[in-house]
Formats: sequence, structure tokens, C-alpha cells
Amino acid sequence: MAKLKLRAIADDKPVKLTIELPAAVHRDLLAYAEILARESGQSAHDPAKLIAPMLARFMATDRAFARSRRASHGATGPKG
Repeated sequence: MAKLKLRAIADDKPVKLTIELPAAVHRDLLAYAEILARESGQSAHDPAKLIAPMLARFMATDRAFARSRRASHGATGPKG
């Protein structure tokens, strides 16, 4: 069984964005949605629902982004 970086998708109020993806990325999203559904026991998600958690995971694990974000928050005032 593969260990995917994403877990079950939380139901949250979305902000609508319109984007264009290369066809290969869309095919990969479809495949990822199918595998995630099998592993989580949920029904398959719309591939568009995977984009937000994938971006969140990417940003959460990007150390340079985290450092820059901390530095910019530190420069603007107290945390919280």
C-alpha cells in the first residue's frame, strides 16, 4: 500500500479560483484521486478538490517559505 502525502479531504468553505492545468497534471490528479479513494475508503473526489490540500502540504513543507513567512510576520508585529 502506498503512503500518500494527503489524507482524507476536509470539508471546508472554498474560495473559487479559475486555473488552467497542463493535461498531464490533470491526468495525474485523476489518478491521485482514484488512489486516495481506494486507500481512504472514501468515494473518489473531484480532482479539483485535491489542489488545495496539495498546495497546503507543499507550502507547509517548504522550509524557505516558512523562514520567509516567519521573517515577514516578525517584521510586521507580534504573532497571533
